[in-house]
Amino acid sequence: MKVTLWGTRGSLPSAGPDTVRYGGNTSCVEVRSENRTLLVLDAGTGIRRLNGTIESDIKRVYVLLTHLHMDHIQGFAFFEPLLRENVQVHVYGPPSTTHDLRTRLTKYLSPPLFPVRLRDLPAQVTLHDVPLGKFDVDGFQVECDLVTHPGPTVGYRISERGSSLVYLPDHEPALGAMRFPVSAQWTSGYDLAANADLLIHDTQYTLPEYAERAGWGHSAIQHAIAFAKLARVKRLVTFHYDPGHSDDFIDGVVRDVAGNSRLPYELTPGQEGMTFHLR
Repeated sequence: MKVTLWGTRGSLPSAGPDTVRYGGNTSCVEVRSENRTLLVLDAGTGIRRLNGTIESDIKRVYVLLTHLHMDHIQGFAFFEPLLRENVQVHVYGPPSTTHDLRTRLTKYLSPPLFPVRLRDLPAQVTLHDVPLGKFDVDGFQVECDLVTHPGPTVGYRISERGSSLVYLPDHEPALGAMRFPVSAQWTSGYDLAANADLLIHDTQYTLPEYAERAGWGHSAIQHAIAFAKLARVKRLVTFHYDPGHSDDFIDGVVRDVAGNSRLPYELTPGQEGMTFHLR
C-alpha cells in the first residue's frame, strides 16, 4: 500500500510563503493498492495536486469522504477523472439523520454554489451512503465508524495484505474528558486505530488553543500523541494543521512535544507530497 499526502491543512487553505514545507492545501490523501487501485481520502484542495498523478487510462476511482465540511469537499468538483466519460467514480460518505449522501453533496455541486451540477459531469458517478462497519473496495478492506466531530463524521481504517492505515483528520477524542486518555473502550476512534501501522490524525491546536476551542471537533497535538500511544500504533503522522500556523511554528510545536516525551512509535510531521509505503 502506498500513501501520499496531497493536502494537510484544516479549515481554509493557507498558501502563504511561510507554509511551503507543510503545504497550504486542505485535506486529501491518495492511497494505492498493489494492483494500482486508486482510493482518495477526502476531496479538499489538495485533490488538484493529485490530478497530475492519475493515469490517462484509469477506469475506476474511489473517493471516501469523512464528512461534508467545506475544507474536505471544496476540491471535489475539480477532480479530473470527473471530466472523463469512461471513468467510474464511486463516492462514499456519511448520510445525515434526514438526508442521504446524494442529497447532501448535490447541495454543494449546484447553483449558486457551483455552476455545474453533479449529474451533468461526464464521468459515471455513483454515490454511496458509507456503511458503518467493514466493506471491501477493489482489493482494499475498509472499516468505517463514527468519530467525535460536529455533524455526521466518520474515520476510516484501510487494510491490504496485513498492513493498515487509519485516517482521522477531524477528531476530538478528548472532548468531555477530565483527564485524557482515560480508557480505550471510552475513547472515540480507538477501535479503528488500534495497532495500526500508520495513523494520520488531527493535530490542529496547541493545548492553550484547544482550551479556547473545546467542542470544535479538533485535537491538540498532545491529544494525538496520547491517542496514538493508547492505540499502540507504529507511526503517527500529524495532519490538519491550523491555516494560521507557519512552518516554523509547526516545527517548534512538534520539537517541543517530541522532546518532552519518550514515544513508543515513530512521529512524522505530515507534509504535502510525503509518501509512505506499507508492506
